[in-house]
Amino acid sequence: MAKIVERFGLLLALVALLVAIGCSKATNGAGKAGSSEPSSSPPSGKLETAILAGGCFWGMEEILRSVPGVVSTDVGYTGGTTSAPDYEHVHTGETGHAEAIRIVFDPARLSYEDLLEKWFFRMHDPTTRNRQGNDIGTQYRSAIFVSSPEQRKIAERVKERVQKTGKWSAPIVTEIVPAGPFTLAEDYHQDYLQKNPGGYTCHYLRD
Repeated sequence: MAKIVERFGLLLALVALLVAIGCSKATNGAGKAGSSEPSSSPPSGKLETAILAGGCFWGMEEILRSVPGVVSTDVGYTGGTTSAPDYEHVHTGETGHAEAIRIVFDPARLSYEDLLEKWFFRMHDPTTRNRQGNDIGTQYRSAIFVSSPEQRKIAERVKERVQKTGKWSAPIVTEIVPAGPFTLAEDYHQDYLQKNPGGYTCHYLRD
């Protein structure tokens, strides 16, 4: 009887030891999972928005959508005198709207200044008034629609600096004007060149 009790005690001790080991592993595993870093970091801090025009918005969006620091892009109409603009009326040039792109970006990764100097002023010809490539009309004008005094200051500084580089033989005619209502273009215009590879564009990065 004493041997049975002794064996039963040893069995209980072994079970207790196994339970303790299992709990320890579970706790350590949970600790590691809780402290692991996410595979991709979300945008840091507050996002900013820029509205730019420089010819047909298809080509502009195709370049800007892949710029590091750009979170999202939309194409639309802005700078005109009529409400609820649509492509049918904007492309006549009579509404005063420009084909534009709205860019939401992370300023911790892409500054407004770099967005203008390293991308906007390289992807189109800012010296051709109301024209880009084969597209002619006020809807294809070069313009920066600023939403704050700080954006205006930066835009004016970058425009002057780019002009002084001598890269462009003619004066830069890019307008710097206050941002107004931005109306989204029709769905088929959004990400147009993604939906229609090889479609028309006159935009490319000029070195």
